[in-house]
Amino acid sequence: MAVPNRVPEVTFKTRVRDESVGGPNPYRWQDLTTSEIFGGKKVVVFSLPGAFTPTCSSNHLPRYEELYNEFKAQGVDEIVCVSVNDAFVMFQWGKQIGAENVFLLPDGNAEFTRKMGMLVSKDNLGFGMRSWRYSMLVNDGNVEKMFVEPNYADNCPTDPFEVSDADTMLAYLKGQDPTGVSEPRKAFVG
Repeated sequence: MAVPNRVPEVTFKTRVRDESVGGPNPYRWQDLTTSEIFGGKKVVVFSLPGAFTPTCSSNHLPRYEELYNEFKAQGVDEIVCVSVNDAFVMFQWGKQIGAENVFLLPDGNAEFTRKMGMLVSKDNLGFGMRSWRYSMLVNDGNVEKMFVEPNYADNCPTDPFEVSDADTMLAYLKGQDPTGVSEPRKAFVG
């Protein structure tokens, strides 16, 4: 599998809090481009199959959230979680998980995921098209390192979670050998 040299240029449809909107739902649509997200920054990205799913909710996102300050100490400007979900789902998932530091980036049209070469069919689970699990270190839009889970395939009967975890990426940033995926950080109820 070829690792891209740069992140693809796409426009993400996000929702942001805006008190001028008023009412019980003070949010407005905001387009964010790849250049705005990655330009001039060192960003750790991890992508996962879906919000509110077992491994994503019990370990993948919570562990990146837990280690946020350690990533910052390694010079990381931002941690971004990408999922082929819409902005409303990503917002509610973040609220339920308690994500305060990791930026949840909705790739509702799967354009970024497709252009990264990571779009797979998960029809066997009733998910449709979703992202394969991976993580990457991006510096000013350039992909410096990418960890892609093994057995990349449409309708994979398993959900590998061996190398895209927070501990592996943090070990890479520190120049250390990875120690393996940590135990789940939260109980999954779904």
